Amino acid sequence: MSPFALSVLAEEQLTLARATDSGRSARTVHGGPGTRLRQTLLALVAGHALQEHASPGEATLQVLRGRVRLLVQDHSWPGSAGDLLVIPDARHALHADEDAVVLLTVARG
Repeated sequence: MSPFALSVLAEEQLTLARATDSGRSARTVHGGPGTRLRQTLLALVAGHALQEHASPGEATLQVLRGRVRLLVQDHSWPGSAGDLLVIPDARHALHADEDAVVLLTVARG
């Protein structure tokens, strides 16, 4: 296994996100079929969001760049570069307050 720079991959994903109508781009950096741990780099352009969706199981978001808000029903948790957000076991959404890149880590059962 070779190490790679998340900062370089983050910039690549943000460039791709800016070129899409959805304002987002994602790349799995670790894991895949048959593995329990999966890490995905997700870029969101300011003002865009991942609409409400089911929880993927035990998961966290590490904010690498920008500012986001994790939304669950009537609750909102802000996150900025360097923050780690625990995703609750509930339907949730993610909104980008600024151009942002997060590392989503999911442990599948």
